[in-house]
Amino acid sequence: MTVVDTDRIEMADTSDERTLDMMFEWLEPTPEGFKVEIVEGNIFMSPQRRTHWQIILDIVEQLRARYPREQLMSDVRIDFPGRLNGFASDVVALSEGAEPDANGHCRYQDIDFVAEVISKQTAANDYGSKMATYATAGVPVYVIVDPYTGKWHLHTLPKDDEYRGTLSFDFGTPIALTATVVGLTLETGAFPRD
Repeated sequence: MTVVDTDRIEMADTSDERTLDMMFEWLEPTPEGFKVEIVEGNIFMSPQRRTHWQIILDIVEQLRARYPREQLMSDVRIDFPGRLNGFASDVVALSEGAEPDANGHCRYQDIDFVAEVISKQTAANDYGSKMATYATAGVPVYVIVDPYTGKWHLHTLPKDDEYRGTLSFDFGTPIALTATVVGLTLETGAFPRD
């Protein structure tokens, strides 16, 4: 005689798959002064540092020459393609006419520019998984600012999961974005170092 447990079968048929919304709900409330991101299903929580914030603010202030305030974001959740990618990028510039999705979130398809300021704990994400995800998403301009090395890295021409155009220089050398959708130059001489 075979016994069938219909409750167990029904439970097995329901998905145990995590969602980004579910994972972010688990993390509420986030401790003040911390940034939370989910990269390929892994949760990263890192404290904001003064140097980090000064560079972010400097970039945002310079982008204001081209972008109105409502098109600029910092540490705001945006869901990206791939398995469980909910990023809170350091700086995001959205294209003109960008509208939130049905859940009120910004859409990755509307991004013109992303900048990440390196933290020691999450640097591997910015140089690795997140860069590949930004390229896959078609983000036209991705800038990594590294206060530990005093260098910036410009990535353009996304194709598949990589950027075909890459340029790196020391702080003090301007980041020329005039030939990109951003259309301006970012000065880096005032970027502090850690």
